Amino acid sequence: MTSPGDTAGGGTVSTSDAKEATVPDAVADCLFCRIVAGEIPADVVRSTDDTVAFRDVDPQAPTHVLVIPRAHYSDVGALVSDPQLTARLLSEAAAVAAELGHEQYRLVLNTGVQAGQSVFHVHAHVLAGRDMRWPPG
Repeated sequence: MTSPGDTAGGGTVSTSDAKEATVPDAVADCLFCRIVAGEIPADVVRSTDDTVAFRDVDPQAPTHVLVIPRAHYSDVGALVSDPQLTARLLSEAAAVAAELGHEQYRLVLNTGVQAGQSVFHVHAHVLAGRDMRWPPG
């Protein structure tokens, strides 16, 4: 099931597609909350009642998709207060990789500036389609 402002089966979310969306615990100046609300367009590849997955605007691999909860949580430390949503977010990340044809992928969640977090709405990076090296960064 989809919510206002998203598209079934993927597509682009834009303000012209969106109706007034209610985003639980949305933060007005949060880029990802605004994407969830349909105020900012995104190349959505998968959408559920709890999550939205869209292509990263600055991809670091041939497949680079961000999976976010619709509700605003600043980082993983905040998200784990809802273990069921945490599990759904990880499950959706795996589903995105599978739908895009990847059995092997890297899943990254950055928490804090030193870890590389630049948008403070928790998001999982699904990276695939090239060899990944260790250590990263």
